[in-house]
Amino acid sequence: MHSEQRRGSTFRRGDAGYEAARRATCWNARLADRFPDVIVQANDEDDVVGALQQAAREGLRVGVRSGGHSWAGNHVRDGGMLLDVSRLDGVSIDAASMQATAGPGCAGHALAERLRPHGLFFPAGHCKGVCLGGYLLQGGFGWHGRKLGLACMNVLGIDYVDADGQRRHASPTENEGMYWAARGAGPGFFGVITRFHLQLHPRPRFMGMAMATYPLRDLERVFRWAHAHGPSIPDSIELMLLVSRDNPGVRGPGITVLAPVFEDSYGAATKAASFMKQRPRGAGMSLPLVPMKLDWMYRGVMRHYPDEHRYAVDNMWTHAPIDALLPGIERIGSTLPPAPSHMLWMNWCPPKERPPMAFSLEDDTYIALYGVWKNAEDDAAIAGWAGEHMRALAHLGSGIQLADENLAQRPARFVADANLAQLDALRAAHDAAGRFHPWMGRP
Repeated sequence: MHSEQRRGSTFRRGDAGYEAARRATCWNARLADRFPDVIVQANDEDDVVGALQQAAREGLRVGVRSGGHSWAGNHVRDGGMLLDVSRLDGVSIDAASMQATAGPGCAGHALAERLRPHGLFFPAGHCKGVCLGGYLLQGGFGWHGRKLGLACMNVLGIDYVDADGQRRHASPTENEGMYWAARGAGPGFFGVITRFHLQLHPRPRFMGMAMATYPLRDLERVFRWAHAHGPSIPDSIELMLLVSRDNPGVRGPGITVLAPVFEDSYGAATKAASFMKQRPRGAGMSLPLVPMKLDWMYRGVMRHYPDEHRYAVDNMWTHAPIDALLPGIERIGSTLPPAPSHMLWMNWCPPKERPPMAFSLEDDTYIALYGVWKNAEDDAAIAGWAGEHMRALAHLGSGIQLADENLAQRPARFVADANLAQLDALRAAHDAAGRFHPWMGRP
């Protein structure tokens, strides 16, 4: 699968090509001023083993990059080694057993396309380009995830290279602690995953979308409606509200209500989406439930997450009453930077029980702010917007999601306290020399 042109190299700071290699590891054009001592681009598992053995010899701490979609660039640290495993992107599908293996550099949308001819499905991330490594480690909120569970819950096992440069496998019956940690530890994981073993699912026979848009003056009505209906919305639907300055059929700032539906028939989808008929009147534009290819959904999402842009992002989980949340949401709406900056409200309402895993913080509602802009001269005006409003709402939150955080700027609770203590104990046992960087915002 790898061509000669894609083969990587090793760059030490000061080498020709070092800066290009450093910048290539981050999708966010706003790359932090952090500089690893050495960057290793691995082509295969042997290269990963060699890199970790080199790190041990030279006393280097290691950060790992698979897709580079971490808004905060968690993998890019000052000093140490940056290990780029994006070239480990191979996929093997066993349709009969409904299982697959995939490398950490495999993009979720690419996996979805590979599975489509087999009539199979995996809850891949909502954005194109998000690769499995970081996505699965932090939990994985993806298409049809309310029904199929967090993507990490569909990981059957991992192949990894440990802190000593040894190849290992982890599953519920082998290296159980590392398997537990791999499902939720995010950028604080203390190993390098080279292959995921995945549980697949039948592809939904119907995929579609219903939507409506409203002017910003209707913000309170729309959010009260979404908050009231959230707990009863079928798990085949992931209701989202997007507040921005770019909404079809609305002049100026507004709200887009999105209801992607994954069901086994049009009839079942129509029934599941019937709550949309109770949405507030006065929509600027509305779209009844229509069939929609997954690729079209990806295209719609990527309107709000363009390439070659600068991002500053923050988030929170909450179950706070809508009366407590509304003043902060209204302030967010009144201070919106230019599009494609936006606020996302996602109805989640998780089940009360999850399997044992490091991932342990989620709540009824997910709120995330995305400052998105093109030019560096706008940094001062936009870069602080997301963090400022999340700090103001933090007292109403139960924690954050690792995917959209910036722990270096705003340390926050990202797993349950008991799980963090267990992660620290596992790190001490499996990475006694501190070979891997911990989470940003922690020593």
